[in-house]
Parts: sequence; structure tokens; C-alpha cells
Amino acid sequence: MSGWWKNAVGYQIYPRSFRDANHDGIGDLQGIIEKLPYLQSLGVDFIWLNPVYASPNVDNGYDISDYQDIHPDFGTMADFEELLAKAHASGIKIIMDLVVNHTSDQHPWFLEAKKGKDNPYRDYYLWADATETKMPNDWKSFFGGSTWTYAGSSQAYFHVFAPEQPDLNWKNPKVREEIYRMIRWWLDLGIDGFRLDAISHIQKEPWDFNITDNPWAPFMNVAGIEVYMKELKEIFDDYPIMTVGEASGVSSKKAAHWTKEDGYLNMIFELEHNVREGQQGAERLNLLGFKKVLSRWQKDLGANGWNALYVENHDNPRIASILGDESPKSAKAIATMYMLLKGTPFIYQGQEIGMTNFAFQSMEQIDAQDSHKLYRILLESGSSPEEALRKVTHWTRDHSRTPLQWEGGMYGGFSSLLPWMAVNDNTAHLNIAEQEKDEQSVLNHYKQLIGLRKSQSFFSEGTFELILKNHPQVFAYLRKTDTKQVLVLANLSRKSCQIDLPTRVSNKKWCLLLANSDQPAIEKRILMQPYDAWVFEEVTAAAG
Repeated sequence: MSGWWKNAVGYQIYPRSFRDANHDGIGDLQGIIEKLPYLQSLGVDFIWLNPVYASPNVDNGYDISDYQDIHPDFGTMADFEELLAKAHASGIKIIMDLVVNHTSDQHPWFLEAKKGKDNPYRDYYLWADATETKMPNDWKSFFGGSTWTYAGSSQAYFHVFAPEQPDLNWKNPKVREEIYRMIRWWLDLGIDGFRLDAISHIQKEPWDFNITDNPWAPFMNVAGIEVYMKELKEIFDDYPIMTVGEASGVSSKKAAHWTKEDGYLNMIFELEHNVREGQQGAERLNLLGFKKVLSRWQKDLGANGWNALYVENHDNPRIASILGDESPKSAKAIATMYMLLKGTPFIYQGQEIGMTNFAFQSMEQIDAQDSHKLYRILLESGSSPEEALRKVTHWTRDHSRTPLQWEGGMYGGFSSLLPWMAVNDNTAHLNIAEQEKDEQSVLNHYKQLIGLRKSQSFFSEGTFELILKNHPQVFAYLRKTDTKQVLVLANLSRKSCQIDLPTRVSNKKWCLLLANSDQPAIEKRILMQPYDAWVFEEVTAAAG
């Protein structure tokens, strides 16, 4: 069934923190199998699994040492096949993370490549002449420091992430053959698609490329990438799957080309809308910037292309803390705002109950390498340990990686043993078991939104029109087809405000579909309380 993903809702699982079935403190594949009935009851159609492959875990599994094996922390290949079969039996598809910009430095290819210039695997990676003190150029990696690591034999190898994640040489046809064979192996196993990690970085500029303003321009959607993307598309087209790319550097205008009917991928995650404001250590999302970016992507991919919708993932803090005020009402307002946009919505584990940021007390509680690096930089530049801790932990991606809060009790129902990462104290009252019993909970609001989206193809087909474009607090828009119109109003701030609706909106008759508070009649001028969110449908003459 082609295009099944257009009316689907996805759920992202960070396996290490989802559910620990064998009680070793680390989430695993059997834990996901155990919770399939929960995911079914939520109403999601597919799971995107963060990496579960064999890995030394320098970058939480994004450094893969064997593409066709499972990390023992998560289980075995047999566990994976059981998950796939049971998910499919539950009506849930599985999307895997595909990490092919780089491998682990422990991958057999790289272990061979390091042996010398004459090794047949040398050209599987990117090398250039260097000395211990002089690198081939001064390019900077995403994790800070040089993109080069000296490896003897008068050469250094290239990596856009950590030194333990050497970049593959996509110009080498043998590398591509190996990758394409591996992709088909997974698809033949029966998985339902891929989220392509860091895919826009696989092509690089020549080493003498001159950087002007963007430090990452030499490896961001560089000309020539289309050759590889077309080859990938030829494989993907052989299967009834869904593909979503993490494609930084692909603008909303270019994204239409990537995601149109005959584009490379079905959709891409844009990385622009996380617009921060405020001092380091106290930042929040800038609502107007957030709204403008999301709206531009809606507009630019309106008729040609497709959006992947998200407000949380494994690399960002909890939205209830950085845009909301951590109340159930604010979590519902944020959900209402983004779940009804045009595109395929992704829910990150715990988002559906309004999980919040963790109050980190020390750097020992932090796992993320980039946070430790920033902490050291702040100390070196004169910050006190307390100040450095506050600045680092406020926005660390580890907020999203604390264990999922299934119930109250010591470890939140995640495990019976001390988990690999601390469980948030608020699990005592903020957990799935409590919310399943409460009709007014954030969880049940998500279920209503999912039900609303899936009950009518209108939400995947209708156009998007932003209204109140410059309002600093309210995200308001219309979804429209020739026969139907829905109005979404969400005050995404801690302050009440008034809005003046355009006459063409206020002079129509509306009935309420969904709300997180008492809703007013639709009039020209409306007072909105903090985090009010309402969804109205136009009452047409035909509908009475």
C-alpha cells in the first residue's frame, strides 16, 4: 500500500530507556515486546527504533560496529525478529535507524583500513596526508574539535562526529555496494522503512574548500549527493516502505525536491524550529521563531513534498519544560498545535504523558559526550563548577533519555534494578498507569488527537493556512479542503492574551471538536487563558 505513512502516527523509542524486561537496568527488545499492547492502545501505526545494532556505545549506538547484529544490551537477533513479528501482528510497523554516514572505529572495515595505505579497506574511509601537528584543513566537527584524527602513516582520517565515528567514503562504489546489500538484507527481513541518520552529510567538498560563514557547509547537502540519493531511492522503491531523513542543511525550499512524489525520501526531519532564546542556562523556545519556521515548512511543502512533524526526540530537552510550564494543560496545548499540522506526526516516548526535564545535580548523572565537552570548555573559560553545571544541564539531550515513567514506585516501573540513568522524581505522580485511569490526562488527550487524525483523511489532505501570523503567543491556523474547514487555536504561553480573528473566520459557524479547557463561542475578539487550546470544525449548511 503506497503512501500508507501519510495517514499514520509514529512513536519514537529510545530502547535503552523504554522498558527493561530482564532487569539489568537497561531497556531492551523484550521490554518493547511487553509494551506493544500499550502502543496499540495509544493508537500509533509505526515505531521508529533508535539504534539497536552492535556498538561500542561511544555515541549511544550511532557508532555501529556490525550493521547486521544486535547489541547484547538489547537482546539478540531472535529477539528482534520476535519483536518484528509481534509488532506486525499488533498492526504496528517498525522503522529502523540507518546510520551510513559513518561507522564505529571498531567496525571490521576500519580496523582493516587502519593497517596501512595498501590495505584493500583503506579507501572505505576518507584519508588525507597530515602530521601529528598539521591537519589537512581546519574544518570543525559537530562535536567540537577537528574533523581529522591523525592515525600514523603520515595520514589522518575524517569524521564529522566523534573521532570514534570515521566517515565512510561514499565515492567508493564498493562501499556503496556493501551498504546497499545491508539495506536490502534488513528490508528482506520485513522491516517497514528507515530513518536515515545524518544523511545530508555523506557527500563532502574538496579538502581545500574555503569556509565563509557556515562552519559545516563543506559537508551539508553538498552538490553530488543526488547521485547517492537516487541510488538509495532505487532500492527503497522496490519495497512498500517509509523513509524519513535527518537532513540538516536541506532548506524548506529544497526539501520539496527531496520529498515530492518522485523525490529521494518520503519526508525529512527539519532541524530549524528549535529556536532558542534567553541566557545560556535559562533558554526557552522562542515561540514566534518556532511558529514561523513550522509555518514556512508547511507552506513550502504544501502541494509538493511532505513534512515529518515532531516537537521532541532523543536529541532535545522535554517540550513541556522548554515551551510549556510543565502542567498537563500546557502539554495538551503543544500536542494540539503540532499533531494537526499537515504531515506525519512522531511522538517521542514519554511526550504523550508530558514528561519533564530532569533536575540534574551533578555531571556524574550526565551521559551525553557533547555535554561533558561543553562543561570542560565552560570551566576552562572561567565559569564556576555550579555555573557550568547549570548552563550545560539546562539544555542537555539527556533530559529526553531518562527512563520512561510507567508507574509510581522506586524506578518508575522501568526496571526493578537501578537503571542506567536516574528516573525523574516526579514519576510518583507523573506516569502512564495514573494517566490511563484519568480521562482528563495528557495521555488521553493524545489518544483523542490520534483518533481525530486517523478518523478522517482530511488531516493528511487538507491545506494549511497560518492566521494571526505575528501574534507572539498564539499559534493559530486553518486546515482546509473544498468541503471542510478546521480551526486550531493554541496559546503557547504562560500569559493570557486576546486575539482578534479575521472576519472571514469569525463570521462562520463553528462547533468544537477538542479542547483542553472551557472554550468560548467563536467571535471576532477572544480572550485566551495560558495554554488554552481548541479545535473547531466549520458548520456548513449541508451539515445543518
